[in-house]
Amino acid sequence: MSVTEPAPVAPPTAHEGILRRQTLRESAARTYARSLPIVPVRARGLTIEGADGRRYLDCLSGAGTLALGHNHPVVLEAIRKVIDSGAPLHVLDLATPVKDAFTTELFATLPRGLADDARIQFCGPAGTDAVEAAFKLVRAATGRTGLLAFTGAYHGMTSGALAASGGATDVQVTRLPFPQDYRCPFGTGGEHGAALAARWTEHLLDDRKGGVPAPAGMIVEPVQGEGGVNPAPDAWLRRMRAVTEDRSIPLIADEVQTGVGRTGAFWAVEHSGIVPDVMVLSKAIGGSLPLAVIVYRAELDLWQPGAHAGTFRGNQLAMAAGAATLAYVRENRLADRAAVLGSRMLARLRELRAHHPGIGDVRGRGLMIGLELVDPERAPLPAEAGDATPAPPPDPALALAVQQECLRRGLIVELGGRYDAVVRLLPPLTLTDEQADAVVDRLADALAAAERSPHRRTTAGSTT
Repeated sequence: MSVTEPAPVAPPTAHEGILRRQTLRESAARTYARSLPIVPVRARGLTIEGADGRRYLDCLSGAGTLALGHNHPVVLEAIRKVIDSGAPLHVLDLATPVKDAFTTELFATLPRGLADDARIQFCGPAGTDAVEAAFKLVRAATGRTGLLAFTGAYHGMTSGALAASGGATDVQVTRLPFPQDYRCPFGTGGEHGAALAARWTEHLLDDRKGGVPAPAGMIVEPVQGEGGVNPAPDAWLRRMRAVTEDRSIPLIADEVQTGVGRTGAFWAVEHSGIVPDVMVLSKAIGGSLPLAVIVYRAELDLWQPGAHAGTFRGNQLAMAAGAATLAYVRENRLADRAAVLGSRMLARLRELRAHHPGIGDVRGRGLMIGLELVDPERAPLPAEAGDATPAPPPDPALALAVQQECLRRGLIVELGGRYDAVVRLLPPLTLTDEQADAVVDRLADALAAAERSPHRRTTAGSTT
């Protein structure tokens, strides 16, 4: 079947019972299952097949985990090789040939200024635990306790990671402005807006009455994902590197979602040329299996034995799958491919704006793409009313309607942003030209259908 046509709808089957039992048994905290009522039974590359016989193009990719898509042959072969070898699958933090091969491959990809004198800490299997480890590391190394983070950030769901994320309510972290072009916090956008954000940061850190606890570190996403696919301007990121270096503040780059070629460079910090003191890595580095690490400058390695541990930090299958993924992305220059194909998809999506006034902004880097949907008939938000070119208010109801229409057309997308009004695309780096065209075509059809829907204005916000 061509990727340009969704699979026909099959008659109701046992999958409905599975979905019903999930609703009855699983916690109210479930997320993706609410907006994506499908039961995957097979998957390969971009494509998922549900228990009802329908096929979907998966542009969620495990929230960016599946750099090579589902069940890539090199990943499956790496996993089979470990299983067939009789090697132990659980080893705590003992040295193994599998771990050594993974670490060697990972270090071969890191920015040279870091890899030449780096240490690695294997953490619990989720990225949020690696964020916690990074915070503990810089606090131990500096003797300070404060942390610097940015508006709109997302760093995980454990307590320390949440405190540094944009939705924190009990704020214990100093929040700094993250530059945005479309909804600039200073009402200017562009280079001037980024320069103002940097100036505000410098002023606050140097103000003796600024109320900022002595910072142990600054954490930043090179592209904010959950915050609405907002790429950090390269010049601004270089200035944050200079700000932290001048004040002896370790810089932590959260590359959990941006790493392994996703943004058109192997690591997103490479776009700006900066070398952070700590990199937080998870998702794609495990080749679809749970794995999380931090990599940091050796001078910060002041841990005491057991200062950060986890029973499952020795996931051998994930290390084997991760090493195979890292090598495949590197050898096949998939980061370059993501840059080229991402630029082409962004261009096509921007062309849609002429026909769809509900598209407020199209942005992204590589194959990390977002469309912010707006209500052009309403007045700008009060905080933006004084801007030279104020943006219309975000339209989460339209975004949700687009997501639902996409699913009807066999396309899986995610929502994000401050108001869940950003439709996000995270396709695998193995995406073909034909598949990329099919993704854009289906999204365009879904957008047109959602705009015609008479009920979308009364639809509640995102359920994810």
